[in-house]
Amino acid sequence: MIVGGKGANLGELSKIEGIRVPDGFCISTEAFKRIIGETLSMNELLDKLSLLKVEDRDKIGELSGEIRRVIEGIAIPQDIHEEITRLLSRLDKKKAYAVRSSATAEDLPTASFAGQQDTYLNIVGKEAILKHISKCWASLFTERAVIYRLQNGFDHRKVHMSVVVQKMVFPQAAGILFTADPVTSNRKVLSIDASFGLGEAMVSGLVNADIYKVCNGKVIDKKISTKKLAIYALKDGGTKEQEIEPERQNRQALTDEQILQLERIGRKIEEHFGHPQDIEWCLVDETFSLVQSRPITTLYPIPDANDQENHVYVSVGHQQMMTDPMKPLGMSFFLLTTRAPMRKAGGRLFVDITHHLASPVSREILLDTLGQSAPLIKDALMTIIERGDFIKSLPNDKKELSPSKSNKGMSSAGFQAQIENNSTIVSDLINSSQTSIEELKHNIQTKSGSDLFDFILEDIQQLKKI
Repeated sequence: MIVGGKGANLGELSKIEGIRVPDGFCISTEAFKRIIGETLSMNELLDKLSLLKVEDRDKIGELSGEIRRVIEGIAIPQDIHEEITRLLSRLDKKKAYAVRSSATAEDLPTASFAGQQDTYLNIVGKEAILKHISKCWASLFTERAVIYRLQNGFDHRKVHMSVVVQKMVFPQAAGILFTADPVTSNRKVLSIDASFGLGEAMVSGLVNADIYKVCNGKVIDKKISTKKLAIYALKDGGTKEQEIEPERQNRQALTDEQILQLERIGRKIEEHFGHPQDIEWCLVDETFSLVQSRPITTLYPIPDANDQENHVYVSVGHQQMMTDPMKPLGMSFFLLTTRAPMRKAGGRLFVDITHHLASPVSREILLDTLGQSAPLIKDALMTIIERGDFIKSLPNDKKELSPSKSNKGMSSAGFQAQIENNSTIVSDLINSSQTSIEELKHNIQTKSGSDLFDFILEDIQQLKKI
């Protein structure tokens, strides 16, 4: 990715009709790779860095500091300098800009690098912008970023830095929009954090934020914080903290109408990317501008359904005390042996029990069964049932599950009686199973390659009959 995660997502956002993104440009990772490759001392320093472990905190701090100093001291090559100058002239070099780092490893499905690198706001003048581009390149080697890569097994040489240079916006309010609730993981509830002034102050935890929850065009919850501070841009560049007047401190940062407008924007962006998004927004002159969108990486994946209805899934593994994810081969084998319709998510198997919960008769049997094997799952299901609005309930039809005369199976009560009246049935079943396994072990040892897979597939049919 030549413009990193942030740069690529901003490009995507700018293509969506009705979504406003401040003008700007990206300096590609090729520029970063070039200045690193052309500086002899960097190779030696990166070699030393690759030998360190997370525990070597002092050495990491010392070495990463030296790398940053080297990068900030490298003169930007003449051709890159001229191209940046040309782009700034086209946009208006007298304007203020935000200079933001955009790394190639940002926001992967298994890791989020959000906040690892630096952003500089309200940078005025070409020389200041060039200086902060170098600072962004250098921020790939902050102590925090280096330790995070070591913890997650990322090669320092394979992560590169692009820089986003974007016209600065001066918002009355700013914040973060999550298109799925980050606390409950509810994908139908949108969560908005909002405060006065620049959003970076809120992201860093310096100021309090209002929190609004929205669902299907309705504001369903509000937490209005006391907002004593805001960060605003200075006329000649840079930012400053400013106290908010007492009469505004407890006022909503956004009106209800603006909250619902943000919901519509969020859903449009989510639809474009196809995943729940973490979006940074600014409110400027009653209009929302978007300055970042990235996937929410903390949500547990949900099984695919072919409709938009509500579904309830129960983890097969958790009922069996198998809480770890299954490996692909184990999951494939399990799916071949079961008759139950199952769905995959997060390395685990789930059964859709929505239909069982909809019927009063099957619901009772299901809750009784799960209550014995997994009381916590039963409690969770009771919470869903008590909501009353999540599952459409079917009529109470007692005939639905009554055993038919043609049913050749035996009820659980019948099995219980048979076991109690025959003391050898358990030991006989165990012996029969052990004999079958020994025979299988003997036969399977003679197979290899594709013959082995054919043998397993044939044996699974026998297993189902048993």
